[in-house]
Amino acid sequence: MNKTLAAALLATSTLTFGAASAQAEAVKFALDPSHSQIVFTWNHLGYSTTTGMYSGFEGDIMFDAEDPAASSVSVTFPAEGMITGWDARTQHFLQSGDFFKLDEAPEVTFESTGIEVTGDATAKITGDLTINGVTKSVVLDTVLNKQAEYPFGPTQGQMALGFDATTTVVRSEFNLGAFAPAIGDEVKVQLSIEAVAE
Repeated sequence: MNKTLAAALLATSTLTFGAASAQAEAVKFALDPSHSQIVFTWNHLGYSTTTGMYSGFEGDIMFDAEDPAASSVSVTFPAEGMITGWDARTQHFLQSGDFFKLDEAPEVTFESTGIEVTGDATAKITGDLTINGVTKSVVLDTVLNKQAEYPFGPTQGQMALGFDATTTVVRSEFNLGAFAPAIGDEVKVQLSIEAVAE
């Protein structure tokens, strides 16, 4: 862990994306797969809102406390890790060929391409989202929930970050558009992640 960065972040009296120290530099944070999840919802025929999620995935954040706009995010996880709460629906999504093409594109990836700091604890993270081998730019409206030393377990004392973010994805743009528009084409995505400095 970068002790200069840790001291600088702890010295700030408010939670900010902003400058912490002239000596600060980008530090690598690894996502905590046990406390990071992606929840997505879509409209089902106008009757209900259906939910799915991904959890247990890994990724990296290069966090620059002095210049947060220079930070970056990289996440990769297997598409087949989807959870929908109903096995038949999960199998339809993943194995039928109507939606995911796992043989051709087994992974979902996100690589940030730019960060715009919009407030003391908010930012818009733009990045390339790849699903089914199709890459589109998306914007994550992001809130930095907390930055502090982790208080428990094997990572106790290491600097940790927590973020929430939201975006909307048009599934037909990723060759996932079966049954649209009867079943909603827009998918609302909510992310909540924790990451610990390596």
